[in-house]
Amino acid sequence: MGVPHRELYIDGAWVAPASNGRIDVISPATGDVVGSIPRGGAADVNQAVQAATKAFCGPWSKYSGHQRAAYLRKIAEKVKERKNDLAQLESLDNGKPISEAEWDIDDVAGCFEYYADLAEKLDESQDSPVPLPMEEFKTVLRREPLGPVGLISAWNYPMLIATWKVAPALAAGCTVVLKPSEMASLTCLEMAAIADEVQLPPGVLNVVTGLGVEAGAPLSGHPGVAKISFTGSTATGQRIAEAAAKNGVQTCMELGGKSCLIVFNDANIEDAVEWACFGCFWTNGQICSATSRLLVHEDIADAFYARLKQRAETIKIADPLQADTRLGPVISSAQLEKIMGFIKDTKDEGATLLTGGKRPEHLSRGYFVEPTVFINVKPEMRLWREEVFGPVLASATFCTEEEAIAIANGSQYGLAAAVISADAERCKRVAAAMETGIVWINCSQPCFCQAPWGGKKASGYGRELGTYGLDSYLSVKQVTSYVSKERWDWYPVESKL
Repeated sequence: MGVPHRELYIDGAWVAPASNGRIDVISPATGDVVGSIPRGGAADVNQAVQAATKAFCGPWSKYSGHQRAAYLRKIAEKVKERKNDLAQLESLDNGKPISEAEWDIDDVAGCFEYYADLAEKLDESQDSPVPLPMEEFKTVLRREPLGPVGLISAWNYPMLIATWKVAPALAAGCTVVLKPSEMASLTCLEMAAIADEVQLPPGVLNVVTGLGVEAGAPLSGHPGVAKISFTGSTATGQRIAEAAAKNGVQTCMELGGKSCLIVFNDANIEDAVEWACFGCFWTNGQICSATSRLLVHEDIADAFYARLKQRAETIKIADPLQADTRLGPVISSAQLEKIMGFIKDTKDEGATLLTGGKRPEHLSRGYFVEPTVFINVKPEMRLWREEVFGPVLASATFCTEEEAIAIANGSQYGLAAAVISADAERCKRVAAAMETGIVWINCSQPCFCQAPWGGKKASGYGRELGTYGLDSYLSVKQVTSYVSKERWDWYPVESKL
């Protein structure tokens, strides 16, 4: 399919960037240029923030939750209508297998519908009373939108991660400046096209594409936004948080990860191998929550690794637009080079390559790498410590539950963890001991817009999704009234006489 030619979307109109520059869109599957996106900069960001501010001070923040919900549901319906086109654009743009892209677009529509429901509930919960110890006073709480917000989203789930931010922000009554990753912006521009089609009021959603240093940095440091929400690498998140802090702007950070999957000796090996593959190789291994560290109980290690090798070697690596493809290319030539560097270093450090480790022989073009598994990986090795963001799994064995917990928690990251065991009480103990924001039991990677998402330590702070996602775009105001008919009488008038 062809890539639509889009400009920046600011104040309800398509406008060329001030620089008139464009950025090539390169297909990861072929390395070919398939289109372009506008190259926005500081002047465009400033224009977008001004538009968002005008829209916020205008009708949007004053609309009822039911009025805002009507727009969110219209957006969801348009996403459903355009599902096939949006999924193909997503797959073309970032190399994700088309079947996974279709799941993502379904989730985009579902997320807008979920926050439409929550927007309506805001009307019902407004001016909620607070019990007080003194009957002379009455306190109610108002939940009010923060204001214009800056949202910086990632390239591995371009439209979905943007939706995780846009949908609750709009539901809360905020207005938005969205800056997608320059690595994959096509479906975010189509989100703007859908907003335009449903006649979302001008300035409520603005989309500025461009390089991080040229558009993301000015947005992060802009004094006109009330909040910055970012999904991406830990290093970039630290720079964004620092820039926002200079203006007293609050931030939400969903950053890197190196999640651990623990498989105990009572686990069903076939099921555990399935989750190990899915947990690391889904989304071409390019997911912050990937369970890319695997701990296997020493009693079952030989049988487990034999089956893991078989399963990994049957994963179909092909053009991501083919329906049965399970592993597509990584996002760029630079990312491929980084992954191959990890593989080389891990070999040099003495780990055992179980399978993979090279480009697939049948694919001469594009940025493909085989699903790769290393065993006998030591905690001090780079592969165990650092986020690869590719289909590379590092594995080691353990003996006791306590040892597994200590190894799993021995990471700078704290996004997610998983445990597989037939012992429900053990699963509860391990889940409670994990120093992460998310724990999966007998599975890996399920994510639902109804449940909060976020991590600890170097994986960031704050939560997206669920009611927490909506609350993060609201300010709570206390309104307290003196309701007694008696005078307060702190300083009696008679004392002055």
